[in-house]
Amino acid sequence: MKKTWKRILYSLLALIVVAVVFVGWKAYATYNELDNLQKDEGESIFDQFESKPEYQPPEWTGTERVNILLMGADRRDMDKDEIARSDSMMIASFDPVTKQAHLFSILRDTYAEIPGYKDNRINTAVVLGGNELAMKTVSDLTGLDIQYYVYVDFQGFIKLVDAIGGVDFYVEKDMHYTDAADGHRFDIDLKEGQQHLDGEHALQYVRFRHDAMSDFTRTERQRAFLGAIADKLKSGWNLVKLPDIIGEVSPYIETNLSANDMLKLASLGYKSHQAGSAQLPPMELITEKNVGGASVIGIKDEDELRAYVQEVLSQDQTAVATPPASASSSAAGSGSEDESASSANE
Repeated sequence: MKKTWKRILYSLLALIVVAVVFVGWKAYATYNELDNLQKDEGESIFDQFESKPEYQPPEWTGTERVNILLMGADRRDMDKDEIARSDSMMIASFDPVTKQAHLFSILRDTYAEIPGYKDNRINTAVVLGGNELAMKTVSDLTGLDIQYYVYVDFQGFIKLVDAIGGVDFYVEKDMHYTDAADGHRFDIDLKEGQQHLDGEHALQYVRFRHDAMSDFTRTERQRAFLGAIADKLKSGWNLVKLPDIIGEVSPYIETNLSANDMLKLASLGYKSHQAGSAQLPPMELITEKNVGGASVIGIKDEDELRAYVQEVLSQDQTAVATPPASASSSAAGSGSEDESASSANE
């Protein structure tokens, strides 16, 4: 009997040792992969721009609100050093005290002041002056200190979704778009209903804008899908696979986040809940504007816009009862199939 208990004890100890070693190795591997996300000098596409002290983001100490500018870009058929406009722009905002997270979508055709340049569509800032100018432009517009940025090629989005095993998501309506001029490489063909979306189909979902509300409903879909990705990343198996996942997307990401920053943010994000999301500018502050024969999105009052941002941050929408995910997703994307007359490229 004693020998039996000794064998059980030794086996248990061995399992604990193996588990500790495995977790330690995974943590080390994850740190190394995170460290690789921040490009060395001379490797970043943004090295072509001179860094300006007045554009430098404020340092995050870990105790105050932190804001991250997320930019998605379509760099297909571009040279290695070319920069694409940020066709998707979001701000992820975390409060380490309340453990609340808020997500803002910025309409890409918003006409805003770009420091050092003429007013232009906000998604051109990253092309004119790189990551620092994009962060400064968004900071001035919203009144938020933007400490970090993440610039992701659409191909990196595909790799991320595939690396986490796809995402189960409710597609609120049929979505169809075809473009022969593009060689049909990025056609969109999705059916309404609960589906398991791989990377290619997930990109179709978040890029679709061919309905009555164009970018307005697209930004809602993007916020909802980003939340689904965040939930999937929190699952136990994807946490184990994290070094591999980061390795898959690393070639397609530019960021000023260090490995230590990302670990702190990962811990904060895991403990936080999404308290709300919003579109910028909100509908009540949008005005029609025409510049050089092209339609852009004007802002009635920028001070009111910044006040609106603070109002959203002061709220916790999770305290209010919400309908089932499928119902809210359907409502978010409702609208006709009429094609938008937006002047921006798909």
